[in-house]
Amino acid sequence: MSPFIMDWLNLLIRWAHLIVGIGWIGTSFYFVALDFSLKRREQMKKGVFGTAWEVHGGGFYHVEKYLVAPDELPDDLIWYKWEAYLTFVTGIMLMIVQFYWNADVWMIDPNVLDIAPTVAIVYSILSLTIGWFVYDWLCKSGIGKNTPLLMGMVFLLILGASYFYTHVFSARAALIHVGAFIGTIMASNVFGIIVPNQKKIVASLLKGEKPDPKYGVIGKQRSIHNTYLTLPVLVMMVSGHYPIITSHPNAWLLVGLIIIGGASLRHLIIKHEVGDPLKGYAWTFPAIIIALGVAMYMTMPAPPRIVNGQTVLSDVKIVDMVKTHCAACHSDTPSNESFEEAPKGIKLDNLDQIKKYNELIVKFAIQSDYMPLGNETNMSAEERQQLDNWLASQK
Repeated sequence: MSPFIMDWLNLLIRWAHLIVGIGWIGTSFYFVALDFSLKRREQMKKGVFGTAWEVHGGGFYHVEKYLVAPDELPDDLIWYKWEAYLTFVTGIMLMIVQFYWNADVWMIDPNVLDIAPTVAIVYSILSLTIGWFVYDWLCKSGIGKNTPLLMGMVFLLILGASYFYTHVFSARAALIHVGAFIGTIMASNVFGIIVPNQKKIVASLLKGEKPDPKYGVIGKQRSIHNTYLTLPVLVMMVSGHYPIITSHPNAWLLVGLIIIGGASLRHLIIKHEVGDPLKGYAWTFPAIIIALGVAMYMTMPAPPRIVNGQTVLSDVKIVDMVKTHCAACHSDTPSNESFEEAPKGIKLDNLDQIKKYNELIVKFAIQSDYMPLGNETNMSAEERQQLDNWLASQK
């Protein structure tokens, strides 16, 4: 398939993924905030658990929540499920177009693990599938009845997946897979637990039976999991643009910090939205600051690596090195079949162009091993050091 078609497929699927993802996140945020804002009142209808008064767009809304279901259901009952389903479907489509289609370029780095493209794809699919079954087992086991313990185990599950991905896939693919791992759990919660449980409640009601309240409790548990994982998964999904994170030797630990900071921020937002006293969630501020501070400290750039008296390569040798490792993509005439034009218009065919993009080369090829893409040309650490020395001498 031509790069032109691939680019348009990538763009359109990514756009669709963003649209339905925003819809899913929006409804998730709203209903969690609504759930926490419900209050018991002196006069409520039979079966009502709590109510909330809201104002938006110049109008006032009075919302009632039934733990199981009212005695009668309207014909126009709205189900919020397709946003989650389509987010997952478009995410998988994007994974196929972006990563599986050219797995040898996007997923594999021989310096991490030299595997065949087919093997990389199998690892990807199996890990996403196994992750859901392990998570689901944890929730349904005795561990699921102990909220703090379950929270810790799910955290360790994601951390373990992060360690696996960062030791199997290229830097750019690793954290995207962490995001896909979490996203699969979230979408499966909706598809496999939340919506089916709601359907069981509705079915019981239509038969004239009293619905089992456990289905509502289980659904609420998975819904809360989803909302607390939302902010961390968003960081994972855009991580490919930030090699400062993806190319860190301990990127899997950064994932842990992002989860802690993101979940704490989500808790802060929820509690603030429903008007809870600050003292009840004040702990989130130091948790966020510490997690972010540690992550920033871990990713601080190393001091200049220029050694006094070390010989700097000649301009000719530097041009030859860059052509060997970079010109397959970053050239007037890319030889890499994935590109018809140089990515982002960055061309490195001559000395002037190399000098022009000095800082970008340092960022993506020296401070990280993000480039060459997938290290397809096997650029060595010694070559990166030599290139670093030369670039520093040009400043």
